[in-house]
Amino acid sequence: MTSSPAIRINPSSAVPPFEQVRQQITDLIRLGVLEEGQRLPPVRQLAADLGLANGTVARAYQELEATGLVVTRRAAGTRVASAAVLPPDARIEALILRAREFVTAGRLLGAGDDELTDALAAALRASDTEGGGPLRSAGSLP
Repeated sequence: MTSSPAIRINPSSAVPPFEQVRQQITDLIRLGVLEEGQRLPPVRQLAADLGLANGTVARAYQELEATGLVVTRRAAGTRVASAAVLPPDARIEALILRAREFVTAGRLLGAGDDELTDALAAALRASDTEGGGPLRSAGSLP
C-alpha cells in the first residue's frame, strides 16, 4: 500500500467514537485498502492521533478481533486477518453502497447528476495525484 488511509472522528455524530473507528477500519479492510497481514497502529498511537482515550480505540480493536477481521499477538501487534478481504462481487456491493451514500449526500446539497459526476471525477483525480487523496490526514494508518 502506497498511501496511508486515515480514520476521522466526527465529534458531532450520534455514533460513539469507538464505533466510528471500528466501522472505518472495517471498511478499509473489506475494501482491500488495508491488506492481509498489515499492521494497525498501536492503540496508544491511534488514540493520541485521534484525540481519543486509549480505551475507546482498544474497544474498537477488540470488536474487530471478535469479528475475525484482525488478530492481535503480543510481539506482532494487531494485524489484518488473512480472510478479511472481500471477494470482488462483495467489493462491488460495498462500493455501490458508498456510491449511494455519496449520491444521497449530494442530493441533500441540491446537486444534480452532472455535479455529482464532476465531483467524483475530481475526487478520483485528486486521489491519483495525491497518492491517496482524502484518506490521508491525522490518524493515518501505516
